[in-house]
This record gives sequence, structure tokens and C-alpha cells, in this order.
Amino acid sequence: MSQDCFSFIIYIIHACANQWKTSPSKVYQALKQSGCLDNYLIPYYDILHTQSTDYIVADVATYLKEREVAV
Repeated sequence: MSQDCFSFIIYIIHACANQWKTSPSKVYQALKQSGCLDNYLIPYYDILHTQSTDYIVADVATYLKEREVAV
């Protein structure tokens, strides 16, 4: 994983935590458990990093909901 991708993932974890009023560690665990990190955020970094933060947070929320993973 590149440094840019790593920074993006950290940024998104914190953005989700802020939006959802929870800790970054809980968000990380949910993303890891659901496969969102390995199957969505990392592989599609090149496309996702061009989108708005609000769009990505909403998209991640949908991803987690569809996989019945709670934060």
C-alpha cells in the first residue's frame, strides 16, 4: 500500500468516526470485519480519493449496512 493510500484510509476512518460520533478504533474494526478495507477502500483508492468526504462516508455507511456490520 502506498503512503498516499495509507493516509487516505486513516483520513476516512477519522471522518467516519467524527460523522458517526464514535471512536476511530470502532470504525476500523467495523471496516476490517466487513471487508470494506481490503475489498473496497484500498483497491478503489484511485477512484475514491477524488470523491468528497461526505460521499465516501455515506458510501462506507451503506457498505457496512448491506453487510449488517454495526459500528
